[in-house]
Amino acid sequence: MPSTQEARNKAALRRLNEALNSGDPHLISTTIDDVFQPDVLIRTPLQVDASGTDLMKQLWAVLLRGFPDLHVEVEDVIAEGDKVVSRNTVSGTHEGEYLGVAPTGKSLTWNEIFIGRLVDGRVAETWGVVDVAAQMRQLGI
Repeated sequence: MPSTQEARNKAALRRLNEALNSGDPHLISTTIDDVFQPDVLIRTPLQVDASGTDLMKQLWAVLLRGFPDLHVEVEDVIAEGDKVVSRNTVSGTHEGEYLGVAPTGKSLTWNEIFIGRLVDGRVAETWGVVDVAAQMRQLGI
């Protein structure tokens, strides 16, 4: 049976995904502020010149510019102690510039796995693996 901490951590992840799938930049921004520690450590290599919650906000701005209908489908969630693991399938239509590629109108789908370490119910550190090769292949690169 999951501990109270594990249940709370899963709830934080659920809340974040609901905001991300809303496509509402303001809701996403305020939810990032609520769900992440301000100085969250992002251990995934990203081409964004920021850190902490600012990095998360910039990342989602880039994704939503490229894929305004972006949807994250959570396939599996595993919580153990202070960590939550999420395996996701992400889909969206490439309607804006993304990674230097002009809009193609193509529908893309890729997989990702993220691990979050939470402290007091907020994400303090993340690690992620995103199938960028699948993105590039579908974009024709």
